[in-house]
Amino acid sequence: MTAPAEDHDGASLIAILDELTSLVTEARQMPMSASVLVNRAEALDLIAAAKAVVPGEIQAADDVLTGAEDVLAEARERAARILQEAEEQAERLVAQESVVEMAGQRAEQIITAAEERAAELARGANDYCDRQLAQFEIDLGAIAKQVRAGRDRLATTDPAPES
Repeated sequence: MTAPAEDHDGASLIAILDELTSLVTEARQMPMSASVLVNRAEALDLIAAAKAVVPGEIQAADDVLTGAEDVLAEARERAARILQEAEEQAERLVAQESVVEMAGQRAEQIITAAEERAAELARGANDYCDRQLAQFEIDLGAIAKQVRAGRDRLATTDPAPES
């Protein structure tokens, strides 16, 4: 007999669906029929456990997204600091140099380099976010396929009610 739904806390949705699949595939077959006898309580416990796990899987996805947003925010802050430092350095150069034009050109170079670095950091953060979201999309697609397959299997093996 399968453990009740509360024993599945912390289990992954995939593991619960695998257990549900085993329950159906290993069930005793009815003579001269494609139907099987499945313990209703066990099947319902597994389905309840799967429903309980789904919010956790969604929370994990939210955590990944939050982590990616944190990386992007950190990259933006770092870019802002780089720009601020470049502007401060440019101001110091202008004040110290006797040739204002040369200091202005150097300041432009520093600002351009800082802007390029900031853009590079932002692109890197966006790429990281996209990779994480793509992986999560793949995982969710696989979970959705397994849920659909399990439900289809249950629907095809559910004995018709007697008249």
